[in-house]
Amino acid sequence: MKLLQVDSRQEAIEKLLSCARPLFLRRESVPLSEACGRILAQDLFSREDIPGFHRSSVDGYAVQAADTAGAGESLPAFLQPVGRVDMGKAADFSISAGQCAYVPTGGMLPEGADAMVMVEYCEAFGGQIAVSAPVSPGRHVVYKGEDLSEGKQFLSAGRLLGPAEIGLLAATGYGQVEVYRQPTLCIFSSGDEVVPPESELLPGQVRDINSFAVAALAEKRGFRPLRGGILPDQEAEIRGALQDALGKYDILAISGGSSQGEKDMTERILDEIASPGVFTHGLAVKPGKPTILGWDEATSTLLIGLPGHPVSAMMVFESILAEAFRLALGLTDQQSIPAHLSCNIAASPGRTSFQPVKLLREGEKLLAEPVFYKSGLITTLTEADGYCCIQQNQEGLPAGALVDVRLF
Repeated sequence: MKLLQVDSRQEAIEKLLSCARPLFLRRESVPLSEACGRILAQDLFSREDIPGFHRSSVDGYAVQAADTAGAGESLPAFLQPVGRVDMGKAADFSISAGQCAYVPTGGMLPEGADAMVMVEYCEAFGGQIAVSAPVSPGRHVVYKGEDLSEGKQFLSAGRLLGPAEIGLLAATGYGQVEVYRQPTLCIFSSGDEVVPPESELLPGQVRDINSFAVAALAEKRGFRPLRGGILPDQEAEIRGALQDALGKYDILAISGGSSQGEKDMTERILDEIASPGVFTHGLAVKPGKPTILGWDEATSTLLIGLPGHPVSAMMVFESILAEAFRLALGLTDQQSIPAHLSCNIAASPGRTSFQPVKLLREGEKLLAEPVFYKSGLITTLTEADGYCCIQQNQEGLPAGALVDVRLF
């Protein structure tokens, strides 16, 4: 067995990235219909002006604004209609001074027009259109290229694609888009005491929380998870399941069996089935000290042994693996929010501490109220909105301190 020192959070992330960065940076092209929720892997530039023509933002009449100066209900401006624009068709005529043309919302303005009068202020009268409200040049008009000009960059690599971005991609003619691949993750739970959630519990048994909770968290953070099932505390079965899965997924995770107890054999098994094998066993973090990290070069597979306690397993996945993925992609942290601590909180000397907090509003100030917990109690995280980080060299944080709350 290798002699491994306990790593700080930063050391563990750096070691992980030294192996797995290329794995995280793999790309694929997906149809626009499948791109929502994915991370953009390319800078995108507009290939045309958006919109591609001067268009109306209202139903009404295209005019030359100067013709409406001083118009009112008591003394309207009378204009001669010279045509109408159909939706989806080019305006193949122009207007001159004293003329107007009907244009629907989104329709193309005819040459010579520089404003639109809403239909509510227009009335047919004696073969002419009486306009009862003045407009200024550009009123109710969206100019060609006003939304986006040809050649302009409109999205950068690392952008999370949400509904607005999908709409923009559709508007700019991108039917396919290059995104970062979602790393595949297979997670096993282990332990003779662990049974499926639907099982009736016998004395000494617990239901499988970790594979469900970590898989859900992984999916939320951009991974593609699969639950591998529950493994008993039998070395042959654990070894066989992990060896069978090796190379089929980007990441293999197993929760439980990572501490130094009599049956905790995870480190030895991971180190034997992989090469170079385990590079970290033990993190200077709370919760999550017994975490194991390893790498198999031949299959480019990341190996992780998660603590058995649910809060510890989720916090390690969130603060180590998901954080490394975010850093590899160069993502800005869009899920953090600053808040002031509502009270003093202590920390464990020599360890980075992750403190779940609940966000509360006090006037204009956002407060982070600590949710104190034991790592085996899953209800803790249902009461928290996120967590803040107390660095390894800090003894704690005082009430009122400004912290970044990473949202769950």
